[in-house]
Parts: sequence; C-alpha cells; structure tokens
Amino acid sequence: MNRLGSLNEFALFYPEIKDLLRKKDYEGLKRILEKLHPVDIAENFSKFSKSEFIIIFKLLSHEKACEVFENLSPEIRKELLSSLDSNNIKTLIEDMESDERADLFGELSEELRRNLYSLIKEEDKQDIKKLLSYPEDTAGGIMSTDFITLNKDMKAKEALLHIQRNGFKLKAQNLYAVYVVDENGKLIGGVSLKSLLTASPEAKIEDIMKPVALIKINVNVDREEVARIFRKYDLLCAPVVDDNNVLVGIITVDDIMDVMSEEAGEDIYGLGKISEADELAQINYSEVSIPFLVRARIPWLFILLLIGTFVSGRILKGYSTVLEKIIILSAFIPMLMDSGGNVGQQALSLMVRALALKQVTLKDVLRVIWKEIRVGVLIGSIMGIVAFGATQILGGFNLKLGITVALTLLLVITAANLTGTVLPFVFTFLGLDPAVAASPFITTVVDATALILYFEIAKMLLGI
Repeated sequence: MNRLGSLNEFALFYPEIKDLLRKKDYEGLKRILEKLHPVDIAENFSKFSKSEFIIIFKLLSHEKACEVFENLSPEIRKELLSSLDSNNIKTLIEDMESDERADLFGELSEELRRNLYSLIKEEDKQDIKKLLSYPEDTAGGIMSTDFITLNKDMKAKEALLHIQRNGFKLKAQNLYAVYVVDENGKLIGGVSLKSLLTASPEAKIEDIMKPVALIKINVNVDREEVARIFRKYDLLCAPVVDDNNVLVGIITVDDIMDVMSEEAGEDIYGLGKISEADELAQINYSEVSIPFLVRARIPWLFILLLIGTFVSGRILKGYSTVLEKIIILSAFIPMLMDSGGNVGQQALSLMVRALALKQVTLKDVLRVIWKEIRVGVLIGSIMGIVAFGATQILGGFNLKLGITVALTLLLVITAANLTGTVLPFVFTFLGLDPAVAASPFITTVVDATALILYFEIAKMLLGI
C-alpha cells in the first residue's frame, strides 16, 4: 500500500470506524484497523475522543500498537499511559526503539518517569538515562542504541549467523549496515549487508569491511550538521562515537528526516516571529489548542508593536513639519516601508538557508556583502524607475517628488538587502539561531531607515 493510498483509505474508513465504535462492534473494528497503516492511525487519533482512541489502541496487534504509540503526540501518549495497565505499559516500552523510548521519558514528569522506571528492566533504564544525558539537539540526542557489532576476525558466515540470532528485534533501518569494533568497543570499520551476502562464506570480516573515518559522527555534533553530512554523502545510516572512538549508537535516515522536518518548521516559525518555535515544530497543527497558538504568536507581535510604534512614531513626529508642508509625501510612506521590508525578508531567507546548508560560512561574509550590495543596487534601481513613473502620475508630474521617492527607494532597498544579509552572520557569530533571532529586527530596522532617508532626501531636494 503506498502512502497516498493509505491516507485516502483512512478517510474512507473513518465514518465506518465511528459507526462501529458507536455500535461497539469491536471485531469489525479490529478487521478494519488491520488494513490501516500505523502512522495514519496515529495521525488521526486526535479525531477521536479519549475513550474512543483508548478502545482503538487496545484492539491493535502488539506490533502495530508499538508503532502507533511511537508516532503519537506527547499529549495522547500521556493519556494512554494513564489508561493502560502495568503489564501493557511494560511490554510497550520494552519493545519501543531505544531513541523513541528515550524521547518518551523525556516528555514525562519526574513522578511519572519514576513510576515507569520501576516497570522496566535495569538495562533499559540505564540505556534511557544515558540517552537523556545528551542534549536533544546533538547526535547523541537522536541516535539509537539498537545496533549489532561484529569482530574483525569473524568469517562472513559467522557474521550472518550472528545477525540472524540478534537482529530479529531490530527494525529494518537499523540493519542497513553493521559495524566492526575491537575488544574495547572502538569503531574500526563497517560492513553492508550486501557485502556480507555476496562475500565468500569463509571470507574474514577485516577483508571485506570498509573504514569509517569519513562518516563516523561524534556524539556531541549538532543535529543540523548530522543532517548535512547525511545529505552530502547520501547516507542511509552512520555510526556515532564518543571522544574515545567507542561506538555508542547509530543514526538512520528516518531519524534525519524527522530532524529536517523539525528544523525546517523551527526556521519557518522563527521567520514568522512565532515564539516556542521548537515546540510547535514537533506538534501536529490539528492537535494544537487555541490558547497555545495565541501564546506562541503574541509575544513577538506585542514587542514589535511597542518598538514599531515608538520608533516610527518618534521619527514621524520629528519630521511632522515636512509632512505638513508637502502632504503628498505621506502617500508613498507605506510603499517605501513595505518594499524595504520585503527585500530585507528575502535577503534574510536566502542567507539563513545558505548558512544552514553550509553554502557560505562566517569567513565568506565580506564576499557575500559585496555581492548583495550590487544585488540591492540593481533591484533598487529597477524599482526606483518604476516608482518614479508612479509618482509622476499620482503627484501631478512633480519631477523633484519623483526623484525623491525613486532615490529613497534605491537607498532603502540597498540598505534593507544589506541588513537582511548581515544579520544572519551576526547572530551566527554570537551562537544564536539566525532564523529566529534575526527576523524580528528586520522590519523595525528597515522601517526606521526608510523614514529617515525619505524625509532627509525630501528636505534636501524639495527645499523644505
């Protein structure tokens, strides 16, 4: 079943599922649930009441229930944990992937975490605590400890037998490759399943393994850098090592897809001046409450309202005599401010992306600035010519007014483009996320610049 088909299928079955729940026809409901993809079931849990989704969850096979649980929102997972008995919770947690299990415990309150720790094996408990000790935005925070290791002295047939005996608990993506370690657990190489299957049964692992110097990832590397490495080398999985080169986990491509989705969401919400961007990026919009959305959006709007009112108000008040003498000047203020703001946001978006993808670095700042100054001048010149024509029509063919607006637009667009280019570099240098930190400043800086330039040029050219 393809992904699109499964989404459509759930939509088709939804009315029937609701009807079967109402009739308490659980056998019929179970048959339908067997046909649906676990991810689609999880995505649609929010459409059901608490009592309904608890019934649905209990009707799932154990394997499907685990996969559904891993894809649920934190809020619904907590609801389920409060409704299941201890044995079900124990089995569910023990069969989860190690990284998903750690994420679950990281979402819970300290009290609930202690209660769940008492249900699981000591080995799993220590594994969870170890994973939670790594910052969530590092390789350690997204890696899995579910992997198989080989000894370099093994033969290919012995390695395959070892994988058969120990790999049944692992998910398919955790078996893209297996890694070779020495007696101290230090990483020395890797072997793909293809290499093992096609090698002579008597071939030694050290003869068919490949070195991993180029693709091993330190446990403390930022997860965005991990995603960049996966993209650059087209990796399906990669080993994670500590500072002593000891293999501590693996990262697979499905982990990276989650990272890329969350990081993209954070950047988009950051550019939109939305607080709690990192939390919002991990939540399904349909599951977010209205109070949460208001709380996430209003802080920056309130701050920018105060700053914008103060800055723009002070500038307009300072140039009130200019406006009183030539009223037509006020007609072009919105156009100048909007044009500058749009260009600044464009430059900001381009530079945030370029920095995130390592297309440019801090050492490129001067080269980038010179390039964007020229871009700004060209855009400003083109828009200035258009604006000049517009002012002649609206302003009664006033040549000096047209030059004032056109020259202001040229300078504002050049300055806005430069501001949008430089701010991401500044915040990157300061160790801040440029997508979140730089965006709120663009509008205020550009608006103030536009007003000051406009009125000063008007005073000079119009003799006010």
